[in-house]
Amino acid sequence: MTPKEKAQELVSKFKELPQEGTLMFYLAFEISKQCALIAQKNLLEKLQSLNITDEFEENVLLEINMLYNCH
Repeated sequence: MTPKEKAQELVSKFKELPQEGTLMFYLAFEISKQCALIAQKNLLEKLQSLNITDEFEENVLLEINMLYNCH
């Protein structure tokens, strides 16, 4: 699984999204994206507190941030 695939999976776990292209999709997506960002940041903070560096998980955070930035 790539960091981008993991980012998409995290976002989709927070909310089943309505049909893409609708206003409700974008609203639900943004809320789900924010939840995924919080969860991923919490994971990274926990790893950091244990002195663990995980490049994959850091890349997942970057990929979450980049999801649908063009909209």
